[in-house]
Amino acid sequence: MKTDELIRAMTADASRRSMPLDTACRLAGALAIVLAAAAFMVTLGPRPDVLASLETVRFVFKFVVTLSLAASAFALLRILARPGAETRGYLPWLAAAPLLLAVAVTFELFAVPSSHWASRLVGVNSLVCLTFIPLIGAAPLVLFLLVLRHGAPTRPMLAGAVAGLLAGGLAAAFYAAHCPDDSPLFVATWYSIAITGLAVIGAFIAPRIVRW
Repeated sequence: MKTDELIRAMTADASRRSMPLDTACRLAGALAIVLAAAAFMVTLGPRPDVLASLETVRFVFKFVVTLSLAASAFALLRILARPGAETRGYLPWLAAAPLLLAVAVTFELFAVPSSHWASRLVGVNSLVCLTFIPLIGAAPLVLFLLVLRHGAPTRPMLAGAVAGLLAGGLAAAFYAAHCPDDSPLFVATWYSIAITGLAVIGAFIAPRIVRW
C-alpha cells in the first residue's frame, strides 16, 4: 500500500465513531433488565403472595443481596472493560453481597432451632433455582460479554467472571420474586451456586471473544 493510501485508510478509520463505552454499558444494562424481565414473566412469574411477602424481612432481604451484587458488579464491569483500568477501589464492593449474606445466615442460625436448619437450607425449590437463575441470566450475560468485546479489557477472565456475577445477580433478583424459599440459608447456598455457574461461564468465554 502506498503512503497516501495508508494515510487515507487511517483517516477513514479514525472518522468512524463507535458507540462510547459508557453508553454501551448503560444500553446493555437496560436491555439486560428488559430481557431478564421477559424471560422471568414467560417462564415463572411472581409468586401468588408477592405483595404480602413484601412485608416480611426475609423476602425483601433477597432483593437487597441480589441487587447489591448486580450494582457492584456493574460498576466494576465498566472499569474492567477499559485497558489497564485500576480496580483496587472497586473490587472490595463485590464483597458487600457475601458479607450481607453471612450476617443474615448468622442471625438465621440464632433465630431458628437447629432442628430446622437442614429444611431451611434445602428448601422446596432448589432445583428450580439452579435451573432458572442461569436461564434468566443467559441473555444478560451475552449482552455484558458484548460490552467487553466493545471495550478492551486487559484481564478478560476476571472481566468475564464479573459479567457473569452481574448477569447472575440480575437474574436472581427477578427469580427471588417467584422463589418460595426466603431463608438466608437457602439463598446463601442455591442462589450462590447458580450465580457462580454464570460467573464461571463468563470467565471461560470472555478471553475467547474480546478484541486484542
